[in-house]
Amino acid sequence: MTRVLLKGVHKVKKRLADGSVRVYFYAWRGGPLLKDIEGRPLQPHEPEFHAAYAEACKALAKAPTGTLSYLIKEYSRSSDFTAKSEKTKRAYIRFLTEIEDIFGDLSLEYIQSPRARGKFKQWRDTMSDRPRTADYAWTTLARILSFSKDRGMIGVNVCERGGRLYKADRSESIWTPDDIARFMAVASTPLQIALMMALWTGQRQGDLLALKWSAYDGKTFRIKQSKTGARVSIPVGQPLQEWLKHPQKHDETILVNSRGNAWTEDGFRTSWGKACEKAGIADLTFHDIRGTAVTRLALAGCNTSQIGAITGHSLRDVQNILDTHYLGGQQELAEEAMRKLEKKQQL
Repeated sequence: MTRVLLKGVHKVKKRLADGSVRVYFYAWRGGPLLKDIEGRPLQPHEPEFHAAYAEACKALAKAPTGTLSYLIKEYSRSSDFTAKSEKTKRAYIRFLTEIEDIFGDLSLEYIQSPRARGKFKQWRDTMSDRPRTADYAWTTLARILSFSKDRGMIGVNVCERGGRLYKADRSESIWTPDDIARFMAVASTPLQIALMMALWTGQRQGDLLALKWSAYDGKTFRIKQSKTGARVSIPVGQPLQEWLKHPQKHDETILVNSRGNAWTEDGFRTSWGKACEKAGIADLTFHDIRGTAVTRLALAGCNTSQIGAITGHSLRDVQNILDTHYLGGQQELAEEAMRKLEKKQQL
């Protein structure tokens, strides 16, 4: 049977944990996944594919222009949404779907009233036992209304300054030299390289897993951070250069699993968790290495501008990390400051 890909259908390839690649088709970029009634993703050669596409287009056309459902559709088709990473879009789609199911019929007049804010807060409170989920759901709704306000479709965003339910305390969550040594003693070589990459660059897990050899010239990494779009050029320290000297380049990405394939996010997370468990590390995350890198640079005598140039943090965020979130390094910073004072003062 001839495969005809309908106009506007968006194709996404995803590497699974077993190394295989699966292709998913969406009605349009940012639109619903084309699937059968049991939720199984459809392929273009299947008879149900065209029917699922037609149903998605019908649902889009039915959205009244005077409802929240219409605002959601407009946001989903905008560059504000389509330009996001695939991971971020998947997270958004989950809540976009839920918001439309619950509130899609609300009129534009109603969603601009104080009563709507109360209604939306009640919805968020139903997830109070999962504060991070509740905050993400609220942020998604607030983004839809912000987008709509900026484009003149509504005049008020009742979800502005909604507050956060989740308050993480990572005040002393830094990887100490002992933690690093214990992890390196039990982890596989691919995971050891990942740890070294994180310690010497201060980058997020997703950006490191996606980093390709073409972004490394032997001395510098050139990275565009997926979360902020910031571009950083990171000189690669000698210890890390040694780790990268003789790798087997099975894949385009620098970080690969034990089979030589690019890591999937789930695969990396699982392997990392097992290594941490084996090393007896229970209260530290991969993301904590980003803050640890900031602290290490500060202990080495770098100022906030120099640290931000490597990690991609704003000067304010660097200072906030050093002042508030990673207090574990404050004692060492104080001791280093006192040693510098002693060298300068004779009395």
